[in-house]
Amino acid sequence: MMRSFVQWPDKRLKTPADPVAEVTEETKTVWAEMIEAMDAMPGVGLAAPQIGVMLRLAVVDASQERGKAVRMANPEILHSSAQMRDHEEASPNLEGVSAVISRPRAVTVRYLNEEGTVERRDFVGLWATSVQHQIDHLNGKMFFDHLSRTKREMLLKKARKLSR
Repeated sequence: MMRSFVQWPDKRLKTPADPVAEVTEETKTVWAEMIEAMDAMPGVGLAAPQIGVMLRLAVVDASQERGKAVRMANPEILHSSAQMRDHEEASPNLEGVSAVISRPRAVTVRYLNEEGTVERRDFVGLWATSVQHQIDHLNGKMFFDHLSRTKREMLLKKARKLSR
């Protein structure tokens, strides 16, 4: 069963998710549901709050062939590159709108992997963009929170029009 996407402005999308104490069978089940939802979009990442699960869980798969999803619990950025990368970002939680967001081109992330052990990994390009986007969701932020107030208000106004 696939959970539905929480729709903006649901307060869960503005609320930081709870840390994961350990990787359990339930954690693995949620990750599986998240990968299914991500692939159905299709998208390159998903955070648990996007489907209403308020845990610090994320999945990212920016591979061409798919099936290479990285499962993360409690991901945190340890290092970000000074070089920036622009990418058009969107979210299934606010359909019909997108915006070009500038983020560090590469990040080093520490997280609990699917075995429940701490892993450090470097992500570059689209992988890095997606990881940062998912960590934003885990912190109660949306991609448009990176826009100026004027651009954000224009984007949200357009989204409200589209949802009518």
